[in-house]
Amino acid sequence: MPGCRRAICAASTGISDATFYKWRFALWRDGDLRRPQAESPGRGEPQAQEASGGDDAGRFDAEGDAWKKLLTPGLRRRAVTWAISEKGYSQRRACSLVGLQPKTYRYASTRPDDGALRTRLRELASQRRRFGYRRLGLLLARQGVRINRKKLYRLYKEERLTVRKRGGRKRALGTRAPMSIPQDQNLRWSLDFVMDTLSSGRRFRILTLVGDFTRECLCLVVDTSLTALRVVRELGQIIESRGCPRMIVSDNGTEFTSNAILAWQEEREIEWHYIAPGKPMQNGFVESFNGRLRDECLNEHLFANLNEARQIIEEWRIDYNTNRPHTSLNGLTPTEFATRPNRGQTQNRLYL
Repeated sequence: MPGCRRAICAASTGISDATFYKWRFALWRDGDLRRPQAESPGRGEPQAQEASGGDDAGRFDAEGDAWKKLLTPGLRRRAVTWAISEKGYSQRRACSLVGLQPKTYRYASTRPDDGALRTRLRELASQRRRFGYRRLGLLLARQGVRINRKKLYRLYKEERLTVRKRGGRKRALGTRAPMSIPQDQNLRWSLDFVMDTLSSGRRFRILTLVGDFTRECLCLVVDTSLTALRVVRELGQIIESRGCPRMIVSDNGTEFTSNAILAWQEEREIEWHYIAPGKPMQNGFVESFNGRLRDECLNEHLFANLNEARQIIEEWRIDYNTNRPHTSLNGLTPTEFATRPNRGQTQNRLYL
């Protein structure tokens, strides 16, 4: 079919195939159709759209795009405009060569530019650098701005706010079984450790504690050394303010299998469940939280000292509980979900 279309185009304009290809190559070689420089696929400063290209302006590769097809109307409009202004072709002939209907070339969009909405979307994206368009849409809805999901995604893409997902190592999937979710608070807590480094290279650890029902982060303890006695002391302080859990889930680390932990949980009559070795997703709630902590906080800051790390991480914990919408909680924050009237409503299952 492409060969038939070229033959029809050549017959209607009175040019040969060789002339057609020479003109096409000259269009890409000499025309101002390339993006000035390659941009990173991550989030950067929004670029202004070129008037001649509309939504499709600036979407060419920086190198090796001499034979790139003109697939979108915006790119074809730019090619027609270049042929009319630089080569002196008539509008009808230029549209015929490019494969664009003249009425499509002359069409003037009546779509509003949504300047205020774009500005607010950029502001939220600069504050929440690792949020995608869905979570940004939840933040806009909280401010009273409700827009269609497809329109939100279009504006998100046009403003070039796309976030590159930080992928991990691929792992083989075993048997997938639903993980039961507690139906009230303090039925089950999840415990784990996260490690990071200061700007000087010194390592420190973070004790993370998550309530599986409300997804609240109950504490983030930051120190260079976290022994079993320290874990017992921190758990005791949390229990004094929030009550005693029925079960705590953790891995088989030495801090969690020590005599201090065993004696403490027996004294408190708390069931302590250890996941199978090499199966971190059996503790999936805290593992998911650890991923958000590293992606949105630890990877976004350089910590000069331990006090600065404690302050920044604690501020992020408060923001996580009170401001950050949680998709598994239907867009509510963990604090809102914990204080809502119908707390017994069943949540979606997490499959492992």
